[in-house]
Amino acid sequence: MSEEPTGNGPSVPPPTAPGPTQPQQYQLIINAQYIKDLSFENPRAPQSLVQPAAQPEVEINVDVKARNLNPDVFEVVLTINATARAQGEAVFVVELAYGSVVTIHNATAEMLPLLVLVETPRIVFPFARAIIANATRDGGFPPLMINPIDFAELLRRQQADTQNLAPPGAGTVLV
Repeated sequence: MSEEPTGNGPSVPPPTAPGPTQPQQYQLIINAQYIKDLSFENPRAPQSLVQPAAQPEVEINVDVKARNLNPDVFEVVLTINATARAQGEAVFVVELAYGSVVTIHNATAEMLPLLVLVETPRIVFPFARAIIANATRDGGFPPLMINPIDFAELLRRQQADTQNLAPPGAGTVLV
C-alpha cells in the first residue's frame, strides 16, 4: 500500500526550528475584534422607504489607523463611512469604526507597517462589511455590499499624501 496524504490538501512538511541561516517567521495573531463605534442614520424616513427615489449614489470612505498598546501589541481601527444620496439628499448614512487588537511577533521593521496597516484590515474587513450590510438592511434598504478593498494601495495613497504635506485621508470609492 502506498502512503498518500490524507486531509483536505497537499501534505505540508512540519515546521523546522530556525537555524543560523533560516530566519524566524513572523506571527500575526488577532486577539480580539469589536465594534468601537457604529451609527446608522435614515434622515428621510419614512418617505425614503415608502417612496423610493432613483438608485442612490453611494460614496464610501475607508481609513485605517493603528496605535501601539505594547511593543508587540497594536490596536487597529478600520473606519468605513458610507453615504447614499439621491437627488442631492442623503438617503442613509452609516459609519463604522471596527477595531481589532493584534499581536505581532518576529516582524522586521519593514514588515511591521504592512502587517498592521494592510494585512490586519484585510483579515477583519469581511466582518466589518457584514456589519454594514446588516445595518443598511435593518434600516430598511437593500444590504450595502462593499467591494473588496486594496489596503496596500490605501497605504500607498496615505504615504503619498503625507509626503505631499497633505493631511492623510481616506481613500474614496464611488459605487
